[in-house]
Amino acid sequence: MGESIPEFRLDVDRTRRIKMPEAVYCHHKTVEQCVDIVGEFLETSTDAVIATRATPDQFDALTKLQPNSATGTTLTWRPRPPTGRTASVLCAGTSDLPVASEAVETLTALGHSVDLKVDIGVAGLHRLLSVLDEIVAEVVIVLAGMEGALPTVVAGLVSQPIIAVPTSVGYGTAFDGQTALMSMLTSCAPGISVVGIDNGYGAASAAHRILS
Repeated sequence: MGESIPEFRLDVDRTRRIKMPEAVYCHHKTVEQCVDIVGEFLETSTDAVIATRATPDQFDALTKLQPNSATGTTLTWRPRPPTGRTASVLCAGTSDLPVASEAVETLTALGHSVDLKVDIGVAGLHRLLSVLDEIVAEVVIVLAGMEGALPTVVAGLVSQPIIAVPTSVGYGTAFDGQTALMSMLTSCAPGISVVGIDNGYGAASAAHRILS
């Protein structure tokens, strides 16, 4: 069920069970642990390999393993062939991009086409309306900090499944994303799914399950 290396038990059977591989969550791991785990996956698995939340030192070390793509804090190896399925990732502001890139990189590694749109938050509603006709993907991930209103607005305008991601962006009573999270959980727009604060990977995983 899983190959083991010192301190770890890798779930190399996950793809068969749930149609997506185990990702390497780099946060709180040492640089050496991250390199060892990714290297083991590259040797024991034929599926895509995804590493998320890498620190600058981890990121630099992992780039020596020649990833196919690396953006923000996420690196991927051996992306799957194109599935023909599509997702949109919408950012309220450019401050949400680090979390958005985690979602984009994950979905791309899993073979899906991704359309990223940035800086279309509700403070300038005309910016969202100007790209509304371009949101034609099968599932939509919407990221927002501050009061977290963007997913509600989008969900009232498009028919696709909406996955909302609160981000830890905002002043004062934004409380590192808790305000956006509560706002999204109490949205008046029906049918919104909400993941945890800054969880771009989790949003991409949910989108992948929908697309699969």
